[in-house]
Amino acid sequence: MGEGGGRAMRGAVPALAVGRIPALPQLWHLARNGLNAGLMREVEQRRLFPWLAVAFGAGILLFFTVTDGEPSLAAPLIAAALSLAVTPALRARPVALALALAVASVFLGFAAGVWRVASMAGPVLTRVTIAPLVGVVEGLDEREGGARLIVRVESFGTLDAASRPYRVRVSYRTAQILRPGDAIRATARLLPPPEAARPGGYDFARDAYFRGIGAVGSLVGKVELRPATEPLPLSLRLAAAVDAARNALTRRITDAIGGQAGAVAAALVTGKRGLISAETNDVLRAAGIYHVVSISGLHMVLAAGVVFWLVRAGLALVPILALTWPIKKIAAGAAMLGVTAYCAFSGWDVAAERSLIMTLVMLGAILVDRPALSMRNLALAAMLALAREPEALLGPSFQMSFGAVAGLIACAPLLDGRLFRTGSPSRLVRAASWLATTVVGTLATTLVAQIATAPFATYHFQTVQPFGIVGNALTLPLVSLVVMPSAVLGMLAYPFALDRPVWWLMGLAVRGMLEISGWIAEFGRATLVLPAFAPGAMIWLAVALLIATLPVSRLRLLALLPAGIGLALAAAPTRFDIYIDRDGAGAAVRGRDGRLAVLGRPPGFVLEQWLKADGDGRRPESASGGAGPRCDRLGCTLIAVDGRAVALVADKRAFAEDCARADILISRLRAPPGCAAPVIADRSFLAARGAAAIRLSAGGVEIVGARDTGQAKPWQPRPLTGAGPPMPAAPPNPDPTGETGPADIAEPSSADSLQ
Repeated sequence: MGEGGGRAMRGAVPALAVGRIPALPQLWHLARNGLNAGLMREVEQRRLFPWLAVAFGAGILLFFTVTDGEPSLAAPLIAAALSLAVTPALRARPVALALALAVASVFLGFAAGVWRVASMAGPVLTRVTIAPLVGVVEGLDEREGGARLIVRVESFGTLDAASRPYRVRVSYRTAQILRPGDAIRATARLLPPPEAARPGGYDFARDAYFRGIGAVGSLVGKVELRPATEPLPLSLRLAAAVDAARNALTRRITDAIGGQAGAVAAALVTGKRGLISAETNDVLRAAGIYHVVSISGLHMVLAAGVVFWLVRAGLALVPILALTWPIKKIAAGAAMLGVTAYCAFSGWDVAAERSLIMTLVMLGAILVDRPALSMRNLALAAMLALAREPEALLGPSFQMSFGAVAGLIACAPLLDGRLFRTGSPSRLVRAASWLATTVVGTLATTLVAQIATAPFATYHFQTVQPFGIVGNALTLPLVSLVVMPSAVLGMLAYPFALDRPVWWLMGLAVRGMLEISGWIAEFGRATLVLPAFAPGAMIWLAVALLIATLPVSRLRLLALLPAGIGLALAAAPTRFDIYIDRDGAGAAVRGRDGRLAVLGRPPGFVLEQWLKADGDGRRPESASGGAGPRCDRLGCTLIAVDGRAVALVADKRAFAEDCARADILISRLRAPPGCAAPVIADRSFLAARGAAAIRLSAGGVEIVGARDTGQAKPWQPRPLTGAGPPMPAAPPNPDPTGETGPADIAEPSSADSLQ
């Protein structure tokens, strides 16, 4: 049946060979026969199941992007139940049965999103507040010159339980020693979790909401340790103990190795990345290997593989056990326990959890005598991960990790190295064959993973590392053969205090990895910054990836159509001409030279996001202080690219003049009644619409806000109403307020997914 599509397509060849174009009915007949034959082969190969995961994700996407209000959980559950109820009557009609199951999956995905949002409901701080904070330290990440804490709040000022955040994230710069589990009292400056820096950008407020974080900020002055008012819950004690153990091992590794090599090595083992400097992060990103410092696929697979090999090898040494016991299944079960324990030790990071689910599904397939590496297992892992964390579908980590694995599974027959296999008895020939297979396999695997993840990486980060394949080819052998085995051996030796020589050896390899990364980062255009493209382009490219990887028949060729549409849309992005900070502290305006010029003092991270979205590779510090804007103590003015006058008001005394002459007025203050500026983005505007972007044209202006999605989401504080004090300007450095920087966004795994 699988060849029917090929015969149908070949039926048009004779007509084309003689220069005669087949008639439209004939083309339709051939296309229909080819489609039917392809679908029959998909059914025979049992490749329709992965599409249920796609339908499940579509339901989640529908919930997060289209709903306006709070949908009922009962509605999608009832709809899913009705769709499933008719499936017994459709067994003789496979197409109708598949459609009914797909519809049920869509409703179940929608229900998963509704349930997740309702289960995480918690208070979110609505305005900047300075007050005494009392709570318990749940987690602590050491950083240069201080630490970042996750505090479970017991009291904060005069806020009652209904409006008090359940958990906050604060930075602390004093060198006082704190540990997870400590009960503390301190004065804190807290503010709502920052929303997207631009429309369509990364929304930390949403991420914080699903972590139970209702405010971010910093601790002011001395932190007072106090006795706990009541015994801590067992879950909190366990979490604090694990985090304290991670911090202790992090310090031991960094002390044994030293420098940035020690910080990177510690991150590879414990997942604590706070000690890695911004410069080192940039170097690793430029080389395309930052994924190795994120606890994800590489770490989970290696941990499981080591346990699996040790248990199976140990049992195989006893002949009677090897002959009578299912040692492979026993080893798989032990590996499942071991990799789960390692995930718990590494902090249950979001990316690590998804990698754990994938690894457990693969090992579970061994227990039931199924192929471990298959598209069905990947689809099952995706559904389990999304059922637990539906919001992950919107983030780069899920998209890139599952996209990379799907690409590698689909291309596995091409990556098995059969081209270099040899039956020669010569050891030299066999060694050369093994080396060629390893090198070509690494390069091919990296290339496939980069192609599969490129749409998501470009959409979320607006950067491309063209030399990433070189960086992975040169550093992954060090990581796989030296760094990660040393990490496993060091953890085994750590309880015996015999681990320092192992960390020293690991440090040598990490230094080599950093030197290679630094060399690649010095290449011209090692990091390319591309303009942000619309979500529609990414959706088309994602559909193309699904069609190219999930089918086994020639239906894969259909991926060319959405891929072409997606590439065309991505290659022609429509840039915004003005970006406005969500707090009104600054803006970026396209000047007469065609580049963005900075008005005011927007946070550095926010300005970096604006520049990247515009395809501008300048550093934030080099984009500030240009000659274009005219600034004084009252504000700034600039003539935009189309001749319109843009004014940023920092002092209310400037309103009288700027309201009269400015075409676009921006301010963190509330504009006075009767202000004559045609476009006013003041405190009331920004509170309602969030960060804004404006596109200038001859026909007028197009304004887009980060909150322009209907009713406010649960993670968005309600806009302030009525008169009130002006909003404080955001500080230039976002870290003291706990705002997320590039290093805090979960990095996805790509090439490491199947190492």
